[in-house]
Amino acid sequence: MALGAARADGILCLIAAEIVAAVVVALIWREDLERLQRAAAGLPTLPPRLPEIDRVAGSLAQAVDSGRTEQARLAGLLRMEEAITERLPEPLIMVSADGTVQRANEAARQSLGEDSAAVLRHPLLRGAIDKALSTAEPQAADLFFAAPVPREIHATVTPMDAGVFRGRQASILLVDHTRERAVERMRADFVANASHELRTPLASLIGFVETLQGPARDDGPARERFLEIMAREAARMNRLIDDLLSLSRIEISEHQPPQGRIDFGQLVPRTLAGLEQRIADRRVRLHLSLSELPLIPGDADQMAQVVTNLLDNALKYGREGGCITLSVAEAAGPPWPSRPGVVLTVGDDGVGIPRVHIPRLTERFYRVDKGRSRAIGGTGLGLAIVKHIVNRHRGQLVITSEEGQGSKFCVWLPR
Repeated sequence: MALGAARADGILCLIAAEIVAAVVVALIWREDLERLQRAAAGLPTLPPRLPEIDRVAGSLAQAVDSGRTEQARLAGLLRMEEAITERLPEPLIMVSADGTVQRANEAARQSLGEDSAAVLRHPLLRGAIDKALSTAEPQAADLFFAAPVPREIHATVTPMDAGVFRGRQASILLVDHTRERAVERMRADFVANASHELRTPLASLIGFVETLQGPARDDGPARERFLEIMAREAARMNRLIDDLLSLSRIEISEHQPPQGRIDFGQLVPRTLAGLEQRIADRRVRLHLSLSELPLIPGDADQMAQVVTNLLDNALKYGREGGCITLSVAEAAGPPWPSRPGVVLTVGDDGVGIPRVHIPRLTERFYRVDKGRSRAIGGTGLGLAIVKHIVNRHRGQLVITSEEGQGSKFCVWLPR
């Protein structure tokens, strides 16, 4: 994987170098032709009785016409160069020696957006730019960004010819390796987490199978009881694997902002329809409050998963016959950011969560009461999935709880 990434970086660098060379040639030819045209335009009108001068003027006019044709061809090359640069799949930025952005292609504008200044201020990248300009040799740097979401970017800095550009400039090619690194970590984490969490139900299944094959071979009531437990353990393993795969998929794309739109007026009722039976079984009263809101940027399927996971938590850990509140409204005041946003809130009136546990609730497999969580079918991954989805949407998750009073989970999303 690393060799392929390095080979791709090399190809992109060669393309960028060829484009820069084409721009240099085009600029030089265009300046010469413009000087020739200005010189021709400034010549005085000559008497017609001088044939030698007429021949020279004719040749000069022919040269100017040829120059115009060549200028048009070079203008086409410049447009082609701009089109190629704009369509490069990786971000390409031109910066001056002081770090000012002179030019950025479409990939850079789309992938970096408001984060471009933070990227250019990274100490390793700043050092690579300075060294490239001082040594006139390309430099490379591996950059890591922890916020707003973790990103790993390989930067290649190439110094430009100071004789062509105004002042010293450098091109920066950015290749995002976040997905590749996430896949590598996901494989290792999946094996470690799956082997740890699946060990207990697998041991139970093996024990029951051995019992059914031996002492309980002819014991009908025991066989029925064991088969029921085995079915429950198998279902738990299935939920665990589904949650692990879901979490892995979300982590892989967490650094990429979602491109869709969310209509909470449709999303919430549709999600509740899939939980009607469980709500009825728990005899829970649901208080629903939905404000009229515009479409919110985001992934509707992932946000439906957030609503499902938060309601699932409220149903599992809230009181049977109790009350669950679900609301979606405009964000107003602290603790939310000052810019426009929407807050999704799910609350219950259960036993609550001790304050010491709240900071760790979104960790993988973290459970306040491990025995109770396993007994009611919890995998310990629901809130971890919620956290990563909220991170991908550049939102915030706030959890508040009081023992004996219930818990409240609030998700803020930028509008």
